[in-house]
Amino acid sequence: MSIYLGIDSGTQSTKAVALDLESGKILAQARAPHALIAGLPTGHMEQDPQGWTAALDAVIAEVCAKIDRSQVRGIGVSGQQHGFVPLDDQDRVIRPAKLWCDTSTEKECELLTKKLGGPKAVLRATGLPFLPGYTAPKILWLKRHEPANYQRLRRVLLPHDYLNLYLTGNAVMEHGDASGTALLDVRRRKWSPAAINAIDRRLADWLPPLRGPQESAGTLRPALARAYGLSAEVIVSMGGGDNMMGAIGTGNVSPGVVTASLGTSGTIYAFSRQPVVDPAGEIAAFCSSTGGWLPLLCTMNVTRVTESIRQLFQLDHAAFDAAVTRAPAGADGLLLVPYFNGERTPHVPRGTGVLYGLNETTLTPAHLARAAMEGVTLGLNYGLRRLSTLGMKPKEIRLTGGGARSAAWRQLAADVFGVPVVAMAEDEGAALGGALQAAWCDARERGDNASLPTLAARCVAVNPSTRCEPDKKHSALYKGLQAKQDALSLSLRATFAG
Repeated sequence: MSIYLGIDSGTQSTKAVALDLESGKILAQARAPHALIAGLPTGHMEQDPQGWTAALDAVIAEVCAKIDRSQVRGIGVSGQQHGFVPLDDQDRVIRPAKLWCDTSTEKECELLTKKLGGPKAVLRATGLPFLPGYTAPKILWLKRHEPANYQRLRRVLLPHDYLNLYLTGNAVMEHGDASGTALLDVRRRKWSPAAINAIDRRLADWLPPLRGPQESAGTLRPALARAYGLSAEVIVSMGGGDNMMGAIGTGNVSPGVVTASLGTSGTIYAFSRQPVVDPAGEIAAFCSSTGGWLPLLCTMNVTRVTESIRQLFQLDHAAFDAAVTRAPAGADGLLLVPYFNGERTPHVPRGTGVLYGLNETTLTPAHLARAAMEGVTLGLNYGLRRLSTLGMKPKEIRLTGGGARSAAWRQLAADVFGVPVVAMAEDEGAALGGALQAAWCDARERGDNASLPTLAARCVAVNPSTRCEPDKKHSALYKGLQAKQDALSLSLRATFAG
């Protein structure tokens, strides 16, 4: 038996799975919460990295208590993308990490774009634009707003890199997560001098060395190995961002597969053997954590919105789903623009939520619940249509994330997207992806040229009972609603920008 641990450190919690590679089965799972820092100004989203390491220790201890520890060969870490972990010359955290959902850096994005010569010049230099969610403007924000902290800065890491540093003592970064910094030339998989110099020439020395996704970040630090009851020879793979690891964990490692993640934020992505750079800058031209590329769209408001409505009416998840199904498709004209925390795709960082079509008929819990679920799914479909124009035309979409557990949402997604959808047999796709990447890395280090698609085929499966076909009548209705949401969003952007 060969066991690999997969870790997914997200915004709300850290999850772990223990994968038996031979059987392809998950032997144990664990979860530990961590929290956002409360009381920050609007647009600021931060966490203490020590919360991540405490949660990491907890979930590894829990899964290891349920398995034969002597069979653990590797660990792979998935982490929330784009977070800025600033370290000093002793690798101590200088200040809390600014997260992917922090939108306080809009001015820094404007300054960086101007310094590089405009949006087209930025796309030439890096392959994707400067957006508030990305890491680069967060570094400039620190320089402009907290100069004393910036003077101490000597290393820049992403959340999953920080956990790798904690596990191994080595500071390294892989291409997939690095591409979400907006400091990487994604076409060449090298740091972009233009993007770096726009912030600070010294930044080149503060970024960690890049390694390929099949490589190791190192082995467990002896003290941690003793604490976990594991061998000090356990390897830690390079890991990656949660979307990159989610792609591996849903079998999205070769052309033709499209994954949609219905989590706090929403993402849809596909594998490509070549860079896919969107001239409009709406689709992120990320590298994958497999050696390919992962064109990806991201919306910042998915379960964040549905959970807000669910909690407003004090419904459990089953009751919320029942409320959604009580209202008709289209919610009798009630339409939600779901920009509760600004929006990334389309780029509306100062956006707010808007309900259109309220009247005596639609002012009910059922209509509001359905409008919330429809609104965020139409928001994802905005980006899916952009992906289609770049050549990514799905015949089926694999669903993952908390929203994928909802039968009502799966059918609604099929109707909005206009293609069949199916959920995964294993819901923790990013954690499973981490475990599979660790197995791939371990095999390569032992001289076994096992391919990642082969490993994924052994361990990744869909749940056929969750498959939903689109209802043609509803799909036609949602095309009309999509046009209304797009028009409403566009008409409000001037107000949002004010």
